[in-house]
Amino acid sequence: MNISSLPRFPLAVLPTPLDKLPRLSHELGVRVVMKRDDLTGFAMGGNKARKLEFLVADALEKNCDVLVTGGGVQSNHIRTTAAAARKAGMDAVGVFFASPSGETNGNLLLDEILGAQLIYAQADKLETELVIQRVCDDLRAQGKKPYLIPVGGSTKRGVVSYILAVQELLAQLQAQKISLDAVVITTGSCGTHAGVLAGMKIYGVQIPVHGITVSRPRAECLERLPRLLDETAQFLEHEIAFSDDDLIVHDEYIGEAYAKITPAARAAIQRVARAEGIFLDPVYTGKAMAGLIDLVERGIFKKGSTILFWHTGGAPGIFGFPNDILG
Repeated sequence: MNISSLPRFPLAVLPTPLDKLPRLSHELGVRVVMKRDDLTGFAMGGNKARKLEFLVADALEKNCDVLVTGGGVQSNHIRTTAAAARKAGMDAVGVFFASPSGETNGNLLLDEILGAQLIYAQADKLETELVIQRVCDDLRAQGKKPYLIPVGGSTKRGVVSYILAVQELLAQLQAQKISLDAVVITTGSCGTHAGVLAGMKIYGVQIPVHGITVSRPRAECLERLPRLLDETAQFLEHEIAFSDDDLIVHDEYIGEAYAKITPAARAAIQRVARAEGIFLDPVYTGKAMAGLIDLVERGIFKKGSTILFWHTGGAPGIFGFPNDILG
């Protein structure tokens, strides 16, 4: 299947910039460049806008009238899905893993403004997925046509969006005459990571992709990534050849738990803001940048190498954790 033939509902402002970070690079002793998917432009940005272009188009083709998905209370994915649903003339339901937090701020505030139906599963991720299924069953019983989007939008269509993002990146690298030694990306539900890796393979580029997992142990990511790659390859009818060595996941930066900030993430958020005027968030990109910094300090990334940090967005989440970020 030709990717260009897939239905697409325009949301993101593309291409997103490829920025050089000279002051942070000087501090670390490596050249750091940043792919700014925090600037995708739709509903306060982030990587989910790319994925939702394909997911919403599929929902519309199937005549669905409500998008249903899940995530944490400060989920960027739920916020962007709710906004995309409204832009496409649909309703939205977000199912949260946790209990009500007591404060309506950050992404949760945006969910409320968008008028999404919000359900608190008060359960772990596995049970929450069952709750999402039951919500869809209830909506069908009411005569609605729900479209279920897995947590994070990590589906074959979501992966396809990041294959195209790699094509976009490679054109920018060529234009700016930049040669990369590695890519660092946040790994959550693994869809973005799988898409970037698939793009590297499809376009024949030998750049290692390092995933910094913020929610799942490495072993779980090493199960999800091959499954997503295989499903996407079958969907596109295009081989995506990869080996175990291509699946690079670091899980030592999660800290106490998902959505619990770490001291290293707090320091990374402040460091990047003060060096480059760029905001990272406490749940995803703050931990990923903490990982990049540590990998440099440990010599995994050699001095003088060029590292791309793929900023997946999440800035609204900052306002959900002000005390945690300031320490």
